[in-house]
Amino acid sequence: MTTPSRPPTAPAGLTAENIGKRFGTVQALQGVDLSFPPGRVTALMGENGAGKSTLLRILTGDHRPSEGRVLLDGQALDLGSPTDARRAGIRIIPQEPEIIPHVSVAENVYAGSLPRRAGRRLDRAELRRRIAADLDRLGFAKVLDPDLLGSELTAAQRQLVEILRALTGEVTPRAIAFDEPTSSLSEHEVDALFALIRRLRSQGIAVVYVSHRMKEIFQLADRIAVLRDGTLAGVVDAADTDENELVRLMVGRDLAGLFVRQNVATDRVVLDVDRLSTDDVHDVSLTVRAGEVVALAGLIGAGRSELALALAGDAPVRAGTVSVSGQWLRLGSPRRAIRAGVGLAPEERKAQALFLHRTIRDNTSLVSLERLRRRRFVKVREEKELAQRYADRLRVRAPSIETEVRTLSGGNQQKVVLARWLARRPDLLILDEPTRGVDIGAKAEIYQIIADLAREGVAVLVISSELPEVLGLADRVVVMQGGRVTGELSRDQACEESILALAMADDLATDARTDPHASTGATA
Repeated sequence: MTTPSRPPTAPAGLTAENIGKRFGTVQALQGVDLSFPPGRVTALMGENGAGKSTLLRILTGDHRPSEGRVLLDGQALDLGSPTDARRAGIRIIPQEPEIIPHVSVAENVYAGSLPRRAGRRLDRAELRRRIAADLDRLGFAKVLDPDLLGSELTAAQRQLVEILRALTGEVTPRAIAFDEPTSSLSEHEVDALFALIRRLRSQGIAVVYVSHRMKEIFQLADRIAVLRDGTLAGVVDAADTDENELVRLMVGRDLAGLFVRQNVATDRVVLDVDRLSTDDVHDVSLTVRAGEVVALAGLIGAGRSELALALAGDAPVRAGTVSVSGQWLRLGSPRRAIRAGVGLAPEERKAQALFLHRTIRDNTSLVSLERLRRRRFVKVREEKELAQRYADRLRVRAPSIETEVRTLSGGNQQKVVLARWLARRPDLLILDEPTRGVDIGAKAEIYQIIADLAREGVAVLVISSELPEVLGLADRVVVMQGGRVTGELSRDQACEESILALAMADDLATDARTDPHASTGATA
């Protein structure tokens, strides 16, 4: 491997100097001066649309700046493409991995630099040796099978392939940017990633870490840079700040009442699940009343999303019954579930909920077309009025309702999914990880939307892996593990320790059986 040389007096590390970027009449970045020192983790934070992605794309050669320049060790770089950035030792692990579906993990990792034999044939023995060494070196040998095809990978595994790509090659990485890297990783995979980032820091590599998760930022970062409306709002040492200060820098105001909840639940049962079983869910019973927010908590793989899919008619049911507003629901059909008053905002909004190349209007009206049609034709004026009404209500930030959804920030994409169901006026709305990948300002708005829905008498079932969110939103918490309900907690009973104890109930019971001295509690 080779490393770019630098003059002995030049400032070390990656630097954005007076960076500005315009897209037509829109000023996305203006006057950004920010350094990323070697051997330190710099967290980059800000609301969706603050300019984080634009800055990353400039640093990694996807965009050229309209003003300013990028320097490495004091030397100006001419980054006309991501290839130029990679040759300079600047890498990015994107939030949306690009995976070749019909080749192996190993071939995906070394795409473009595969070992060859004479005659240009792939040297599979050398490929196996290389991938085994890199997996072991980077700590991913136990979590990634190099022989899996790209099409067989989970979201977490696709992310790990991108990380491996960034850390292999002929040029030693000088700066690596991680863009929301943990959004689809399990706890074990997150631990492996954090260990890797700390190792990169100890090797003198500059790390840029983009995340909306405050807990991760304070676990990893040495310093935190905050962008707001395309300008640098401030740079602070992680050890000398707190969440409230970061929120003020990001949104320009306090978000002190982030969770504003009143108990408005009635006695009317909207959802009644009795001993429901699928391939992944076993003997689940629960209820949700009108105006009530019930949270489904549990560790990854607990069966929460699988239960949501079954209730929405998108997974086969083997046993049990479900009724909505007193009417028995014949499961197994999303159309029947929607007509019965069930809405689902799924975990993977881009893959499962949105038509990215269609407009806000198209996406909002999707499940309301039956009442917007005259014979076989959609009443366009009424469709536009519907989409505009809910875009205004949810404060979707876009030039117009004719804007393609793919161009929106994550928070605004999530609002479009919610607008779809608000326009349908469901009796039961299931929200699976509703704030994943969403900035703190948009989170506050989504929490307010959930509170408004409850006040309007909608029964809300929320799935969240963030315990503060579960505790802040829920009137009741139902905890799952291994596809089964392990317990239920009222708002007064619920705390992080009680939820985790139920989420790990089977594991703790197993430990107790095998070790009489094992702890039966759980800590956050």
